[in-house]
Amino acid sequence: MTTVLVLGASGYVGSHLVPRLVEEGHAVRAAGRRRETLEAREWVGVEVVQADALDRESLDAAFKGVDLVYYLVHSMASGSDFPERDRRAAENTRQAAEGAGVSRIVYLGGLQPSGAASAHLASRRETGDVLREGAVDVTEVRAGIVVGPGSAAFEVIRDLVYHLPVMVTPRWVRSLTQPIALDDLIEYLVRLPEAEPPGSHVYDAGGPEVVRYQDLLTRFARAVGRRLAIIPVSVLSPRLSSYWLDLVTAVPSSVARPLIDGLRHDLVVDPEADLQARIPIELHTYEEAVQAALEAERTAELPARWTEGSFAMRDHRAEISFYSRGERVERTCDASPESVWGVVSAIGGSNGWYYGNWLWNLRGLLDRLVGGVGRRRGRRHPTEIRTGDALDFWRVVGVEAGRRLTLLAEMKLPGIAILEFEVAAEREGSRIVTSAHFHPAGAAGLLYWYALWPIHKRIFAGLTDAIVARALRAPAR
Repeated sequence: MTTVLVLGASGYVGSHLVPRLVEEGHAVRAAGRRRETLEAREWVGVEVVQADALDRESLDAAFKGVDLVYYLVHSMASGSDFPERDRRAAENTRQAAEGAGVSRIVYLGGLQPSGAASAHLASRRETGDVLREGAVDVTEVRAGIVVGPGSAAFEVIRDLVYHLPVMVTPRWVRSLTQPIALDDLIEYLVRLPEAEPPGSHVYDAGGPEVVRYQDLLTRFARAVGRRLAIIPVSVLSPRLSSYWLDLVTAVPSSVARPLIDGLRHDLVVDPEADLQARIPIELHTYEEAVQAALEAERTAELPARWTEGSFAMRDHRAEISFYSRGERVERTCDASPESVWGVVSAIGGSNGWYYGNWLWNLRGLLDRLVGGVGRRRGRRHPTEIRTGDALDFWRVVGVEAGRRLTLLAEMKLPGIAILEFEVAAEREGSRIVTSAHFHPAGAAGLLYWYALWPIHKRIFAGLTDAIVARALRAPAR
């Protein structure tokens, strides 16, 4: 049995790779920066560890006793300094792998253009170079656009199709690309270590078709029954269009901008490096990959807590964006976790919403005016709460007593809203995190979020502060 470490297991590819490796009989250790995110996956037979590739010391325990490492880390979402962060993460990983006696690192990178690359693609290439500077064998898989729910490139396509029936597009939509189905990429990654000879190797992984980016848009639209008109113009650069994407899609700008910046190049498989030659599998067409992605969403179960892209929490509606806009407020206090949880679990109904209650009442009234439930349902019990309870215009979809409360909005909205409270011990007191997530449905959903963002920002900060204040006044438990 091979002991496998997946570094970056909470990411898009990692979260799909981990269960497949378990199916293959490997002993799997999943590592990520936030342990609670990994635990939310509820994987059976997987050891979960907290590790950050930018923190050299945190890697030692994660790498101990490991034979094979899947390196799925990149810092594209961290800001403009991502190349330096990627370089440092690769150096730390290389050193930790050498120290632990790892036999091989499998690194997932991106297809490279024949000429000069964008900052994002150049950083992905440099990561592979840095990893190969050590004594551990490295297999680098340079993949094309991955077609599957949660892939940033795929979600850009989804949002554009559902948000803009008519697109005035830049020249980059004519660039050639070779998308690969998520299932095919996972199959490659699972099979690759068994087929690898000694030494370091670089492979290209793409699907069976070379198409233009605009074809990905029109063919997705056809697959979901949407009409789409594309009008290419020559005045919009990839950089300018990336700022436009920030307004019309829910994909985080820190991800979309470098991604789109790289689309000025043709990104196709080099025949001499084609992974298909080493691992001949039946590859899926783009349409087949799109249908598989939509079906995977339809069959997904409702999780006990919010996770990005959960289809069940998006009301099983494909037009609602996978990625969310949101606010996160974190506070620490001297009150016990029990006292904080007591306040959280009593929220709503006749107890009110602790801060700006008149705004919550106004929102309930407006909801009633458009045919919604408003606040008339209240609570089942003034202090007890359980999964399935109605709570004003929310539904309780997850409760971990003393730790987490997840609410799904049932008000009339151009999208789906989730409100989640998390309570944890912190030194002599506690920490509370209030997270609000909004998955917009089309352009109306984005306009709704932008219009109310200043109000939401203040409400959720004030609500969290009010919870802390009430917990401090509550009798000790």
